[in-house]
Parts: sequence; structure tokens; C-alpha cells
Amino acid sequence: MDIKSLIDLVRHLDKHLVDVANTYGGWTYAILCAIVFCETGLVVLPFLPGDSLLFAAGAVASREDIHMSTPLLGVALTIAAIAGDTVNYHVGKAIGPRVMKSETSRWLNKKHLEKTHKFFEKYGGKTIILARFVPIVRTFAPFVAGAGAMNYSKFITYNIVGAIAWVGLMMGAGVLFGGLEVVKKNFELVVIGIVILSVMPMVIEWLRSRKKTEPEATT
Repeated sequence: MDIKSLIDLVRHLDKHLVDVANTYGGWTYAILCAIVFCETGLVVLPFLPGDSLLFAAGAVASREDIHMSTPLLGVALTIAAIAGDTVNYHVGKAIGPRVMKSETSRWLNKKHLEKTHKFFEKYGGKTIILARFVPIVRTFAPFVAGAGAMNYSKFITYNIVGAIAWVGLMMGAGVLFGGLEVVKKNFELVVIGIVILSVMPMVIEWLRSRKKTEPEATT
């Protein structure tokens, strides 16, 4: 899938999901779970839709003309999110230390790894929960946790709490507001708004770090 196709997919997620639900029926659960699992579990796929996908899934599943169970979908996506982070953690534990020490990596973006590492330094283990709501960091956080040999019992606790909060809030918002006429007519703008809100913590953190480095540069 090229960048143009990916952008079109994200912009019109609601329409695409309706088409998928009408075409594949019950397999839609598996398709959505696979996307969430890959976005959270495969560190090489941080560009897949996350927050916007959950919002759209909630909006579409709650429609009367779509034969899907919203509670069942919510549970399935939560399990997929937990499984994704768990796999990512173990991959990070296995190859993470070597990748973190390497100056270059063919598959991983070192800048994203460094940003996530700083996130951990600031928020500690809670990063696993907070990162659920931050694109890219969400994908790299469990990998860095595994690479840093974070205690697994702590990790799995934060993992479960974060997954429930993420899926519950994002899908819940879709169920509550996705059926509104103004949202249906402006779904693309809603998706853009979700993306902007999601990346705001990263932007704020970047601005803060820049302000801290500016006085040092002038001395």
C-alpha cells in the first residue's frame, strides 16, 4: 500500500469499514483485530491507523444497518491490543539491546526509538499506558520496555490497563458521537482532529525540550 492509498484509507475510514463489514461479515472482527495487533505488535508498522480506526470501528459497529456486536468488537480489539504489546515486548527483549546500541538500523527509525526512550525516562512504567494514546510512541513503547528489561509483571499490568482504557475511550467516543449527523458529514475532519489531538503530547514535549536547549546553545 502506497502513501496515497494509506491517506485515503484514513480519511474515509467510516466508508471503508462499512464496505468491509458488508463484504466480509463476521470476518470484519478478525480484520480489525489484525490491524490493531500489527499496529501495536510490529515495530516496523507504526504508520497503521490506531485511534482513528477505533473511533471509526465504534461508529460503524453501533449502526443499525451493520450487523456487528459493539461489546464483542470492543473485547476482541482489547485482546488484540494486549497481544500486540506482549509480542512487541518479547521481540524487544530478544533483539532490543543490540538495536538500541546500533547507530543505524535497516528496519527501525532510531529517532522514534530515542523519543520513546525519553518518554520512558520521564514517565517510567506508566509510559505503557500513556503511550497508547500517542501515535508511533504507542508502537515503540513495548519494544523499548522489553529492550530495557522492564519487569514483566509490571509490564503486563500496565499493558492490560492501557489497552482497556485506549479501546474503551476511542471506541466509546465513536459509539457516542459517530452517529451524529454533523460527524457523519465531516468524518474526515473528525479523523484529522483525532490525529492532531493524538500527536499534541509529542509536539508539546518537543517544544519544551527545544526551549531547554536554547539557553544552553546561547551560553
